Amino acid sequence: MTNPYTDTSLGEFFVVFFQRMVLFFKGDLGFADLASDEVQIIVLSLIAMSCALVGTFLVLKKMTMLANSLSHTILIGIVGAYLVLVHFYSPEQFLEGIPITGLLIASLITGLITTLVTQMLTSVMKLSEDASIGLVFTTFFALGIVAVTLFTRNVHLGIEAVTGNADALHPDDIKSAIGIFLFNLGLVCAFFKGFTIITFDSALARSYGFPVKTLEYLLMVQTAATAIGAFRAVGVLLFLSMLVAPVLAARLLTHHLKKILFGSAAIGLLGSILSVALSRHFFTVYETALSTSGILVCVVLLFYLIAIGLSRSFSLKPSKAEIQQAKIQPFDI
Repeated sequence: MTNPYTDTSLGEFFVVFFQRMVLFFKGDLGFADLASDEVQIIVLSLIAMSCALVGTFLVLKKMTMLANSLSHTILIGIVGAYLVLVHFYSPEQFLEGIPITGLLIASLITGLITTLVTQMLTSVMKLSEDASIGLVFTTFFALGIVAVTLFTRNVHLGIEAVTGNADALHPDDIKSAIGIFLFNLGLVCAFFKGFTIITFDSALARSYGFPVKTLEYLLMVQTAATAIGAFRAVGVLLFLSMLVAPVLAARLLTHHLKKILFGSAAIGLLGSILSVALSRHFFTVYETALSTSGILVCVVLLFYLIAIGLSRSFSLKPSKAEIQQAKIQPFDI
């Protein structure tokens, strides 16, 4: 099938995309009929929105370094899943992609182990939190790299897990991305009050009877699942940027938690569309193939710089009434 975006200008790309998306949502265009560019946009958008749901709480709770550690240490979990599942799938099936169910289970186990070991080093060995994270992060990631080198030489696992490859995405990845997005959305909706209060005041959360540690572990599980959904497209090295940068940009423009959630999701969505359009533009006009995930990170960084300029121009600061309202009603921040 001919790609409808071949030889289109940047403006024509958006016109064709929105026309075809209307057909897609009307049911006149099936998953199998989606062009590679459209698959990339949909998957990257779902990943960006999933990152926004989880990243907002991680950034505001100052847990991004633990999330960074987690996004790297799941590499060893991916290799572990490969070593188990290789007995049930042929090498050709692995070239098309490791089954997402096995990866999710492996990521959840690895995520819990990473969090538990980090906290053990902090509480038992009396190491500082940043030292514990650094030790666990480098050790587990190094073990993952060694395992990739030893056990997956004939599978394109290492490249996808570390750097990502948006061009290799196919329609089946959309279903996986939808599942992870709905997983995160459901948990955030179900535990929104709990996530909110532990983000801003863990001591107050304990006094209200909220299970702080359980909710923190749940955030780590969501982070691990989101990282698994993202590694084929953006890889573990660029995942942290998608988890943090849109949230930081939205945080500069608003001081309300719900608006930060929606704002960071919107920034990630817009960045996903622009990155694929720019990747196609550079390939069409300059015959230069650039990394779509790399462009996405650069676009999101540009949005962050724009947000800095807007926040300084309009002096966006919370009013006294907003601060007082936050103190009175901590759950409605």
